[in-house]
Amino acid sequence: MSALICTISKYLILIFMALFTIKCFLYFTAKTRVKRKRIVNFQVVDIFAIHFLCHLTMYLNTREMAVIWYYLIELLISILYVVIFRIVYTEASGLIINIVTFLMLVGYSMLTRLDRDMAVKQFILASIALFMTSFIPFIMGKLRTMKNWTVLYGIAGILLLLTVFIPGLGQNIYGARNWIYIGSISLQPMEFVKIIFVLFVASGLVKAKTMKEIIINAIISVAFMLVLAVEKDFGAITIFYITYITMLYLATSRPVFLFGGVALAVIAVIIGYFIFKDTLFAHIIVRVQAWQDPWAYQDTGGYQLSESLFSIGTGGFTGVGLGNGKPYLIPIVTSDFIFSAICEELGTIFGLCLILVYISGFIAMANVAAKCKQPFYKYMTFGFAISFITQVLLNIGGVTRFIPSTGVTLPLISYGLSSIFSTLIMFSMVQYIYVLVSREGEKADEEERKLRADARTAADRFRAANRAAREYGGEWNDSAFGPVERP
Repeated sequence: MSALICTISKYLILIFMALFTIKCFLYFTAKTRVKRKRIVNFQVVDIFAIHFLCHLTMYLNTREMAVIWYYLIELLISILYVVIFRIVYTEASGLIINIVTFLMLVGYSMLTRLDRDMAVKQFILASIALFMTSFIPFIMGKLRTMKNWTVLYGIAGILLLLTVFIPGLGQNIYGARNWIYIGSISLQPMEFVKIIFVLFVASGLVKAKTMKEIIINAIISVAFMLVLAVEKDFGAITIFYITYITMLYLATSRPVFLFGGVALAVIAVIIGYFIFKDTLFAHIIVRVQAWQDPWAYQDTGGYQLSESLFSIGTGGFTGVGLGNGKPYLIPIVTSDFIFSAICEELGTIFGLCLILVYISGFIAMANVAAKCKQPFYKYMTFGFAISFITQVLLNIGGVTRFIPSTGVTLPLISYGLSSIFSTLIMFSMVQYIYVLVSREGEKADEEERKLRADARTAADRFRAANRAAREYGGEWNDSAFGPVERP
């Protein structure tokens, strides 16, 4: 009986996942706020149905009461987040709230299946992060001068990146020195610096009126990336570089910056490969070789990617069922390669829908940027959107052998406090911009309604005056000469 329930649950998860994904895109086609609200309300059912079915499957496979307790506590915190955030910020984006909640619950479910200790730690720290970042829209409403802090962003960002070089604090992990340890807690400064970097670029581009000022902004941006190069964190460099080039293009609308940026990136990679391949690029060369032919290096540098591809292939379209696969054979499966575990046990269909959900999150943020009238907030929101989707594509591209592995996490799903916290900060800041745009839209609509009302009033007065003039044998002429007698 348990096996039958698990099998039915597996297919129900796929159905609810497909429904949730479809609604993510139906949201953008809805013309009225009432229809959008109805869509996001129906999405909540899909989210908690998937969460319930995942934990039901895990419980039937393990018969451990801890799974039930995990489910109940996760459900409680998630409901509180959704309800309270909507009550406090009535104009916030329901779609973004749902996407954040869904991704975090998928992450909790997968981590519970893969590593209980990590799942508990992730849940506790992520819940704290949810609480803390919920105040960000309120705080940003009080800070009206954020666009003027360019120098502060630049100094703070570079200093925070340099903390990994402090003896006893920074650590080398998998060839890159991009972690710091504070007691038992490990943090990745890059995750927070990418937020500061976006703020720096946005504020700098708002102030830049000449080519000289743009060049200065570019030089300091390159300084961020040079520090990351010394750290050997090339995944972060890719995110920073793509984010900067696209923000610069948005601010200037000059294709030369976009195509020139791509050309410079190609030149930099070629030069870096031949000059620094035995120093800075040593561990990157191993990843490139594994990407080119993982089977030839299956016992060494290609083992992780080989197991990832085996895992995805084993799952097929519908997956082997949560708890029935062997994702634990993949090294670092809880962070960098968690997408492979999802595809193996929940199915490739679930994985493809997950990619579409991430894309819908990107579109939601890009829409907010497009509608925002204030340049600083526009550039900032767009920068967050590009940073977010670039990280998603780097992670999924790496585990599926589309591109070499870069060692970045899957936002809101992979294990990692830094990644969770920074992503929640970005989404909370975007929520403030969404509220701002909504209020601007309401104000514009109110002004339009007022103009239309004034126009109707003027038209009514004109018609009334015209009727009155006709009664006296004249015809009203809308000029300073008053009624004109008929000939």
